[in-house]
Order: sequence, then structure tokens, then C-alpha cells
Amino acid sequence: MNLKMLAAYEAGDEIKDGQIIGLGTGSTTHYFIEKIGMRIQEEGISVMGVPTSYQSFILAKQWKIPLTTLEEHDVDIAVDGADEIDPDFNLIKGGGGAHTLEKIVDYSAEELIIIADDSKKVNKLGKFPVPLEIIHQSTKLVFDSLKDMGGEPKIRMATEKDGPVISDNGNFIIDVNFGEIDNPIQLEKDLNSIPGVVENGIFSQMVDKVILGTSNGVEVLK
Repeated sequence: MNLKMLAAYEAGDEIKDGQIIGLGTGSTTHYFIEKIGMRIQEEGISVMGVPTSYQSFILAKQWKIPLTTLEEHDVDIAVDGADEIDPDFNLIKGGGGAHTLEKIVDYSAEELIIIADDSKKVNKLGKFPVPLEIIHQSTKLVFDSLKDMGGEPKIRMATEKDGPVISDNGNFIIDVNFGEIDNPIQLEKDLNSIPGVVENGIFSQMVDKVILGTSNGVEVLK
């Protein structure tokens, strides 16, 4: 059983005709975009998507989902994945390096649904490192500041090219290990206060609903 697909298709069935949808990035939202494309073809629903990355843009075009921008339309509902989800619906996102635009689109949405398999549920955030998108000229300053905060930063390196991963916005992605995070709301603010940090991958106080794929079926948390 594909648990990611289970959660993503459930979210896809919740989309209503006429909605403007924020299209998240990642392996789970891949299935959500697929489901929306299938509903357009099979049911004739009329929706528009706001992509959060080149990945979601390309996939939406493949499924013939009409696209728009935040400048042209307000977002009714955003559907996105997560690397970790705590009991208060705080998230770590950014494994795909698209967390800056994801946060902009998700924050802009009237409703935010997170889709994932149930392995993403944790008691405390911190098993995964926190991704940061940074201006490359600020690397030393940012690293020094993160170390002073108790973090262990490293530049994310590409696997199919030499050198660092470059975001869709042309910036470096770094990953910071803090261990267990006691106060994700405060840490999100503190990270964004460092000069040179464009955005970080902690998403706090944003989520309306979580849809999880489990071995026993779909679990919906509100």
C-alpha cells in the first residue's frame, strides 16, 4: 500500500470546483497534483494552481492544470507535505529545498492541509535538520550565528552536479541540526532574524488539517 498516495488522493478528493490551489512540492504532493489532474480530465472540475517550485510547475503542466500567481488570485486552499509533524502541527519542511515559496503560498492560503504518511508524526521536531535558504555571501555570518545558537550547520551538496544545491531562487540551501526542538515557534523567528537568511524550514501555527496515510487507511487530524 502506498501511504503517501493514500493521503494525497484523499486531499485531492476534498478540492472543490472553482478553487485556487497552492500546489506544494515533494514526493507526496506529486500524487496530489496527479489526482487534481485526473479530476480535471474525468470530472471536468475547473481549478487553478499556484506552484511552489519548478517541480510542481512542471508536474502541473504535464497534468494540464491551469496555473496562476499570488498576484492574480487569492489562494483558497494549499496542500503540501512535511518532513516532520509535531502534536501541535508545527512542521519541518524543506527536504526538497523549496520551503521559501512553499511558506509564502501556504501562509497566503485560506486553508492549509498537510499530507504525509504516518512516519512523519513525531513527539518533538528535530530528527531532521532544519533547512535554511541563505544568500551565499552571508555563509560565514550565518554559520557563526547558528553555531552560537547550538546548531550544527552544513551546506547541502548536490548529488548530480559538483558543488552546493542552488534553490529555485538562486540561493544556497543549508541544513542545521539542533537536536530536539523545544520551542519551534521561537526558533523559527530567531532563525529569520539572522542577516542573510531568506527563510527557514520551520512552519509553525499555520496548519488547519493533517491527512495521514496509515496501514489502517486514512487518518485525519484537525
